[in-house]
Amino acid sequence: MQVRPGASSNTKLMPVLDHGPRNKKQIALTFDADLTALMRKRLLSGKVKSYYNKALVDELRAMHVPATMFLTGMWMEQYPQVVRELANDPLFELGTHTYDHRGFAKHCYTLGTVPPGEMLADVRRAVVQLDQLDPHATRWFRFPGGCYDATALHELAPAGVTAVGLDVPGADGFAKSAQPIVKQVLDHVQNGSIVVLHMHGGDNAPYTAQAVGPIVRELRARGYELVTVTRLVSRR
Repeated sequence: MQVRPGASSNTKLMPVLDHGPRNKKQIALTFDADLTALMRKRLLSGKVKSYYNKALVDELRAMHVPATMFLTGMWMEQYPQVVRELANDPLFELGTHTYDHRGFAKHCYTLGTVPPGEMLADVRRAVVQLDQLDPHATRWFRFPGGCYDATALHELAPAGVTAVGLDVPGADGFAKSAQPIVKQVLDHVQNGSIVVLHMHGGDNAPYTAQAVGPIVRELRARGYELVTVTRLVSRR
């Protein structure tokens, strides 16, 4: 059986990948699809039309940008057909982002906290959900808010996934325009960077689609190749 990208056999401690090799001019753009219980309420009440930023995905496709996307279980439940479409697109690879986007360490913004005894089940639940929708699902995983501690890494080791951190937060959450997002990314990237942006749009990340075009054009002008996380860490 083929080993999936990001699969870990370390049963004691979940591995964490923060960036790729610094000697190659490659950068991975990654996009998180958050959905929390509160966000779902806003969706169902009609306050928010959608937490799927289709304009962003259309832009990535138009510019032929490979990307790694991290999906919460709740988001997959809301948009199963979209997950299947993304899974079938050779530009993209999919990983998990927990079930409902609660924090895996105390005081993680306003996300609440998953009790240690529930951490493993939460992460496994999202992995199972993604496997049902994507036959090529990776074992890359991202912590909500990027928050974790030694307890989380220990509790989650049996899940067999690798946490993908970041060295460039895109700051698109609750941004007021596209320009600060573009500046934040372009000011901080370097060889091997993993950039974190969001693909749920709505009221939480409304300007990501407008920011991605200028970011991609400038990175390519600087000579960077945009790749998936799997390609970033491959030895080829």
